[in-house]
Amino acid sequence: MINRVLIAVQNPSSSTKGVLTFVDANYDIRSGYNGTPALFSISGYTGALPITIQNMPEERAGAVYGAGDGSFNMVDYSKEAATTASSGLSGNSSSIFITRNQLYTFAATQASHVLTVLDHVAGSSYPLSLPGVYRVSVNPGGSVALAFVENSNYAYYPRKLTAAQTLAYSGGSSTWPKAVVDCEPQNGPLWCLFQAQSPDHVDATGNTYGAPLVFDRPVKAVFSADGGTAYVLNCGPECGGSKASISLLPVAPLIYLTGQYSGTLSTQSTLGSNTILIPGGASNALVDTSTMYVAGQQLQTDGLFAGNLTVVNLSNNTAGNPISISDGAPGALSRMLLADDNTLWIGMTKCTNGERFAKGRPYGCLTMFNTSSNTVTMLLPYLGDATGIAGVTGLHKIYSAQGGQVYINRTTDGSSIDNQYVTVTGTAYDVAYMDGLTDGNNTVY
Repeated sequence: MINRVLIAVQNPSSSTKGVLTFVDANYDIRSGYNGTPALFSISGYTGALPITIQNMPEERAGAVYGAGDGSFNMVDYSKEAATTASSGLSGNSSSIFITRNQLYTFAATQASHVLTVLDHVAGSSYPLSLPGVYRVSVNPGGSVALAFVENSNYAYYPRKLTAAQTLAYSGGSSTWPKAVVDCEPQNGPLWCLFQAQSPDHVDATGNTYGAPLVFDRPVKAVFSADGGTAYVLNCGPECGGSKASISLLPVAPLIYLTGQYSGTLSTQSTLGSNTILIPGGASNALVDTSTMYVAGQQLQTDGLFAGNLTVVNLSNNTAGNPISISDGAPGALSRMLLADDNTLWIGMTKCTNGERFAKGRPYGCLTMFNTSSNTVTMLLPYLGDATGIAGVTGLHKIYSAQGGQVYINRTTDGSSIDNQYVTVTGTAYDVAYMDGLTDGNNTVY
């Protein structure tokens, strides 16, 4: 089987809280072509309530987070088996990612108020104190991580210390630079967490810069195709702030790998000229070479929110007019995926809470957008929260998890494909195309 779609299923039975099953997306069946085996599943997986699959087909692997027990399990796609489970996490994570080379894991644990760094190279865990942390973004190259605090205008980044820094910071917080929020272990720090906006205008490399930059309810960062720029999404009004926008930051000063960072952080004056206003809202984004697609919710005069997609030209940093798409929960991370036939798919949660539903307009949680014509091709009917999308490259179809079940749609015209042989028992929460050619075929990373 070469076209496998992995499905994260919660509560498949009264005695099991989670299972990872996969289907043949060529024939859209959950069994072998001749009926044997009757069901395909990932062996050895024991996590509870799996909610996200971080898909890494370039490495032929996936990482599955279970919200029921805080487990984070690696899956070997070639063996179709769970391999290692991460240890050292500080409770349930609200956001978690492992780098593509599988050397580092970063997890935001809001209840415990820590950003946990799992350094798989050193075999150690470092819980860095950061009250309210709830989101973390990691670049595909595995060299930068950014952490975000709910209802805050600040951003943070961890850094692995050199031997000289470990010695210099060993005297406790009084010996730390003012930009440092926490270091662990405190009697001989190996990792520190830095605030991007240093109180004394001195960054982590010791460089002095002008007025520190200010964000507007930042929630996530995505990265340029060349890896040199971090685009910080400022959620703005949908997260209780003022204006939705995208802030451009150089990646080099943020690199956490020992001795590889360089340059200085942006100042407020330079950031102002490197900020792109996004009136339609900015809570999630996807970069495709020189184009960025930004999804968000715009506050309406009646107090409700309406979903929008904004197309940004990164060659000149200009934003197009907002395009109406599915409504969703303000500030919630939507699912975004590029698929065949020049289509972009956007999945929302809580789409019945928005303007479309309230005004009796057509509504649904899944939108199909044509990237060639920059038009919404179809707003699919309401089937429940769209919590996962996977593009089956070359077969002109996408799989989605909506309302706890699995659905299939054609990328040519958005029409439905019979899903009776891929439905699951339990709650389908996420889907991933195991045989994708690149890591870009993923809805979360």
